[in-house]
Amino acid sequence: MAHDELLADRVRQLLLFEADVVEKRMFGGVAFLIGGHIAVAVSGGGGLLLRVEEQQWEELLAAPHVGPFVMRGRELRGWVRVDEEGLVDERDLGDWVRGGVDQARSLPPG
Repeated sequence: MAHDELLADRVRQLLLFEADVVEKRMFGGVAFLIGGHIAVAVSGGGGLLLRVEEQQWEELLAAPHVGPFVMRGRELRGWVRVDEEGLVDERDLGDWVRGGVDQARSLPPG
């Protein structure tokens, strides 16, 4: 499945004024990296992927339209997938993207 190019464009607009954003093809879609770390990715499997603070991971999984990021049959702890239904509202998408950016910026350069 190809990634949602409209969603990728919406994410690009939100990252327009962020410094050091690198766009790279990953996960069957497109990832947006900051400091060598994925801030957010528009997945070929649908929705948005992002790293979250480990202590918030389980709490976020209880939120509507949020599930674990599963790669090769394994849940990646500290990563979530937000389904398209949870990204319809621009404010919601912005909150997720800002969270991913903040998390990427909190990590040492990669």
